[in-house]
Amino acid sequence: MIKVLGIPFDANSSFLRGPYLAPPRIRLMASEGSANNYTEEGVEILAGRDFQDLGDLLFASQDPQKAYEYIKTFVSKAIADGSKLLSLGGDHSIAYPVIEAHALKHGPLHVLQLDAHGDLYENFEDNPYSHASPFARLLEKGLLKSLTQVGIRTLTQHQREQAAKYKVSIVEMKDFSMDFIHTLEGPLYISLDIDVLDPAFAPGISHYEPGGMSTRQLLDIIQAIKIPIIGADLVEYNPVRDHHDMTAMVAFKLMKELIGKMKQ
Repeated sequence: MIKVLGIPFDANSSFLRGPYLAPPRIRLMASEGSANNYTEEGVEILAGRDFQDLGDLLFASQDPQKAYEYIKTFVSKAIADGSKLLSLGGDHSIAYPVIEAHALKHGPLHVLQLDAHGDLYENFEDNPYSHASPFARLLEKGLLKSLTQVGIRTLTQHQREQAAKYKVSIVEMKDFSMDFIHTLEGPLYISLDIDVLDPAFAPGISHYEPGGMSTRQLLDIIQAIKIPIIGADLVEYNPVRDHHDMTAMVAFKLMKELIGKMKQ
């Protein structure tokens, strides 16, 4: 069974709030958007038949530690029966508890992170749960067998040092090619920050970082993966900055493609 869970939490955002509004807006595109429910490979994706929609988590507190524990506990229960889970953020901080829950069930994971940012800060604004730090936390705990980051274009010296320390494989956008696909190992978890796309393709994001990939390139990456995917997250869509649901439609398409790939 594939499950979809909305995690509308963005209190760990360092710049703008808004990603907490994303999950219902993405779902809305199934009925009010301009596309149908088919993937590009011809697979129809319908809620209730092809995936179980668990709805959205309700956060009684914006406290980062309480949110982390709540998310990790809920996700652990959701995947306890062997289900695969697609999590809709929310900011990228949700990846820390979500991926940790997967690692506690499956063992240390191979992760493909599609992102403009490394999210490897050891300490960002004195918030260990910051959306700038989820992969630092996961690596510190030894929860990842490998981390491959693709689309990165904002590395600081500190993040380069962190990447070297934890042996992170990075495909910076300036050096982009599809060769990394052949190095991926499974089972694989995909963490997809929609700001991996150039802002021209996804204006509804908090952090505009020019020089990113096209929607076509991103779809090609997902479709080229031939190893089992055990889970995924789609994060950092910010409806507050969107124009005419342009980015919502991109996120909805990515959601369909990810579910289609997870079904294989």
